[in-house]
Amino acid sequence: MERLWAPWRLEYITAEKVEGCVFCVFPQQDCDQKNRILYRGKHSFVIMNAFPYSNGHLLIPPYRHIADISQLSDEENLEIMQLTQLCCKALNEVCRPDGFNIGMNLGTAAGAGIADHLHLHIVPRWAGDINFMPVFADVKVIPEALETTYIKLKAEFDRLAE
Repeated sequence: MERLWAPWRLEYITAEKVEGCVFCVFPQQDCDQKNRILYRGKHSFVIMNAFPYSNGHLLIPPYRHIADISQLSDEENLEIMQLTQLCCKALNEVCRPDGFNIGMNLGTAAGAGIADHLHLHIVPRWAGDINFMPVFADVKVIPEALETTYIKLKAEFDRLAE
């Protein structure tokens, strides 16, 4: 694998590991910017992926710690879809993607990094984006620091929530 120097990633590599499930622990803390929580709903919330596939990669987990999608309540289902719409509006305004990949990886066999707490992925995509890099060069390229993307998206989520 070719290695690219991305000094901003060192923060994640050397950061103290969270005890327990990040989707359970982070919402209980009062440090949304540090935890990259963009929006809090009644049953679920929007958080930036710490290891994004592309700029603006967002996650929507329910507050309840569940892995089985059939265990979602009607209220949780509805709010997750409503937050998906909100995320797409915010990402369209801030990042101007040409499209989105939206979905869930249920279980480790399906690629879930946090298999015990289901969450929906919203991945912005651009025509001609560099997502071929992992396939052909075994390299990922993320052009903007997460902190910069957080600040832009947080302002848009706050505007849309008014």
